[in-house]
Amino acid sequence: MDKKLTFLELPEDLPIPHDDGACNHLLGLSIPKILLRATNNELVNLSELDGCLVVYCYPMTGRPDKNLPDGWNEIPGARGCTPQSCSFRDHYHELQALNTKVFGLSTQSSEYQKEAKTRLHLPFDLLSDLELQFTNALKLPSLFIDNMTLVKRITIIFENGKITKFFYPVFPPDKNIDQVLHWLKTNNK
Repeated sequence: MDKKLTFLELPEDLPIPHDDGACNHLLGLSIPKILLRATNNELVNLSELDGCLVVYCYPMTGRPDKNLPDGWNEIPGARGCTPQSCSFRDHYHELQALNTKVFGLSTQSSEYQKEAKTRLHLPFDLLSDLELQFTNALKLPSLFIDNMTLVKRITIIFENGKITKFFYPVFPPDKNIDQVLHWLKTNNK
């Protein structure tokens, strides 16, 4: 009998996403001046934040009371939003020690994201790009499933408002934090 996976576990046969070049244009771009609803109910304009900023973009967090879209595990890079968020949570103090602010971002509503922030005990806010303004302004890669446009998994590092590094495709999602911390430590100015 197959063991049912929890939201924190990744299937062993998860398809590996391949770099399609959809983010090659990002280096050096400025943070768009867009207001995004945060899970603390505030509107956040990332372009007004100084210093180092990590924004990990993810397709969608699942919920224990709702099924994931059919075929979710077969979409390269789709599965793993909860493990990725939890890994950023678990290393949050290291990010703070590196003077780095962190946000998660998806195209889900802020109300939907609040459930994940609470359930996963995230010490940082999630940002809703429900209207796809951030995604479209940066021309981030996306996917369409079950009448939803979702941003593909990408982690962006901004320094003083400009993109200095991005990780795409991100795989496995729960190890992305290791890449981010390594880059921050070796490129800390």
